[in-house]
Amino acid sequence: WAFAVFFIIVYAVYVPTRGTRFGLWWLWAASYVFYGWWNWYYLALIVYSTSVDWFCVRRMAHGGRRGFWLSVSLITNLGLLGFFKYSTFLVENLNRLLSLAGTLPSLPLPQDLMPEGWHFVLPVGISFFVFQSLSYTIDYYRGQVEYEPNLIRYATFVSLFPQLVAGPIERATNLLGQLYGRREITRQHLADGASLFLVGLFKKVAIADFLASYVDQVYAVPGLYNAPALALATFAFGWQIYCDFSGYTDMARGIARMMGFNLMLNFNNPYLATGLGEFWQRWHISLSTWFRDYVYIPLGGNRGGPFRTYANMFLTMVISGVWHGAAWTFIIWGFLHAVGRMLTRELERTRFYSQRVPRLAKQLGVFVFVSLTWVFFRAGSLGDAVTVLTRMVSTPLTDPQFPLLGYALCFGLWGCEFAFESRFRPVLERGVVRVAMAVGMVLYLLLFATSRGQAFIYFQF
Repeated sequence: WAFAVFFIIVYAVYVPTRGTRFGLWWLWAASYVFYGWWNWYYLALIVYSTSVDWFCVRRMAHGGRRGFWLSVSLITNLGLLGFFKYSTFLVENLNRLLSLAGTLPSLPLPQDLMPEGWHFVLPVGISFFVFQSLSYTIDYYRGQVEYEPNLIRYATFVSLFPQLVAGPIERATNLLGQLYGRREITRQHLADGASLFLVGLFKKVAIADFLASYVDQVYAVPGLYNAPALALATFAFGWQIYCDFSGYTDMARGIARMMGFNLMLNFNNPYLATGLGEFWQRWHISLSTWFRDYVYIPLGGNRGGPFRTYANMFLTMVISGVWHGAAWTFIIWGFLHAVGRMLTRELERTRFYSQRVPRLAKQLGVFVFVSLTWVFFRAGSLGDAVTVLTRMVSTPLTDPQFPLLGYALCFGLWGCEFAFESRFRPVLERGVVRVAMAVGMVLYLLLFATSRGQAFIYFQF
């Protein structure tokens, strides 16, 4: 409700002033209020990252040493991530090594260095706005974007509130240019935006938050549950994180659409993928392409022969795991996806796999692999992850205690996605069908949705 009031106020002023200087300043101010609503202190991080990157590109544009100013941008942004996201993890692991040595004193944790009364917490969505700002510097260095002389316009690009805290991670080549001129807003924009927002809200509240009540209960103490409950909780988490994250993205794209902006597609029915390579072309597309363009290709991509290609692929996937969180569970999650991708890359290119293996079998295989690796993503520790996986195959097949409605929601969503990529897609796109589905989602949200709100999972990244 706070966001609803915020958006009504912002939108009422934005629509008549869009395309003017005041409209740009209003959008920038609204985006900063949106982020500052969580914690005003951490608003300084966006200001700092934005100012440094804009200044670095300005220096490049005026004849400064391009390599030097790119380095300044990289060190600044990666330094922010390193301190806020990874410093505690690194110090804790260093202290474990020091304790094994037995003679050296432990290093203080970052929160121990904070002034009295301050709390060291991970800023919401720090990776998203840092990556978005950093991409502008790199793209300018490569000659792929023009210099933006207006600091407020650039700051609005970095902080645009619909996608600020959980993406999609936009590029200047797509979003920055949309901040010029008066954006057209038609009834079609409003209809498309509202329907996208409704679908995202339904995914989040009706499915993700509903599944979370079961997943959280099982993963809190996995040693108390047997194989069916652990397996169901694991597969349920696969749908929970998908509906949670893609739900946010749908809402972000819907809000932006109603404002006349086109944000990139971030999820494309990833659980219909027939291979791990295709899965990462469908899941969190803005992040996957970011790592492709700024990590995999600079490492050499596939230009150095098979060994170099697989090494670059492995490093990129492991770095992706590290991006998701400062814990060994995330590193192992990235490692497993790296190994899985390396082992299946050539198989997926064979005629046998592409033509002889049934499509549904390939889709189920990808879904099972991805779901099992989610164990490391969701588990609170390596010990819990091992407990879940071992008890899945070593405990009795009894007492799943999984709510029947959970099955219906997941299979209903999966069925819609299958239909969307089949010959029945024109039926789903008919006006009467879209209205009927919208009415059904609204009724469900009003009658059955839980009032217990769950924070978006990707806010922590």
